[in-house]
Amino acid sequence: MDMRNCNILFYCRLTHISKIRMSFNSKNYQFSMGEHRDRNVVFVHFHFSSILKNELKIKFPSAKWSTSKNCWYLPDSNAIRKEIGLMPKLEPGKTVFAQIHPVNQPALKKMHEQLLLKAYSPNTIKTYCNEFAQLLYLLNNIPVNSLTPERLRSYFLFCIKNLKLSENIIHSRINAVKFYFEQVLHRDKLFFEEIPRPKKRSPLPKVLSKNDIIKIFAQVDNLKHLLMLKLCYGMGLRVSEIVNLKITDIDSQRMLVHIEAAKGKKDRYVTLPSSVLDELRNYYRQYHPKIYLFEGQYGGQYAIRSVQAVFKTAMRKAKINKTVGIHGLRHSYATHLLECGTDMVFIQKLLGHKDIKTTEIYAKVSNRQLGKIKSPLDDL
Repeated sequence: MDMRNCNILFYCRLTHISKIRMSFNSKNYQFSMGEHRDRNVVFVHFHFSSILKNELKIKFPSAKWSTSKNCWYLPDSNAIRKEIGLMPKLEPGKTVFAQIHPVNQPALKKMHEQLLLKAYSPNTIKTYCNEFAQLLYLLNNIPVNSLTPERLRSYFLFCIKNLKLSENIIHSRINAVKFYFEQVLHRDKLFFEEIPRPKKRSPLPKVLSKNDIIKIFAQVDNLKHLLMLKLCYGMGLRVSEIVNLKITDIDSQRMLVHIEAAKGKKDRYVTLPSSVLDELRNYYRQYHPKIYLFEGQYGGQYAIRSVQAVFKTAMRKAKINKTVGIHGLRHSYATHLLECGTDMVFIQKLLGHKDIKTTEIYAKVSNRQLGKIKSPLDDL
């Protein structure tokens, strides 16, 4: 068979697969939740048909047959739930929402609506509602609107002494409750004057050496995974910014990347590393992303947790025993730029920091000046 016929055959197979994917109808199947081999799964039941079986396997390559259950099953993920029309999995903390007394349910609803009206980010809305729900849950049938500053002060003391919550969580909880009383109930700001905030730690950013980063990249074989980590480091991006990148954000002519609506809803431009251009083009030819630069198995944005898992796995394989998350690549980018002599103002703009004081913290971990200091021990 010549190459031309092979290409035609390959095209026909791709067209056939595309038609099957488009013709997949979840109404032909019955789905139920359950456990299989100590894992949560989605069982799939249907009247045996080779056509339906093939449609299922092509639509969901992760589908497997269970001899013990005598049916097909899928991993229980939100991406699959979305495809088959099931409700997303209940996230940790959401069970508290269902246990809030009816007397305080309207308060949570008003809180959520006010956050939406003020156009807070989805992450902030989720955090504020979760933290506020913890208070409502403890109150039971006591109306939250009846609380006095003294009662709130006692509640936060309870969070510190009994629940042993960290300073960061206490700050987050105070912010959420403060938002409700000031922005929803429009109480005077003096209402919270008697509630002090715990002093927060000022930890230094955790930075990886260039050799560590080379080792991490060497452990990643998947092109998509490698590019995600390289762009996190090479452009100093947050993991949320990586998964939000769209194909149209890449300007290879100007060698710039547009970061849209990042933290604080600010846009910025970062420089595109020339060393990844060929990899980006190979990646595009291999994966054919449609909207987002990095898309999941079933389309849409790549999951943040999956990117974090890729980094964690690479760290383990590289045998780097440091407690550093993927955000450490962003910290390393800023620190290495500073050590190369890049002006602090430019680093601030590249990172998207509002206040240069936030950027100046990297001077405390940079080796550019500290490395020149000689210990008096060496002169003994």
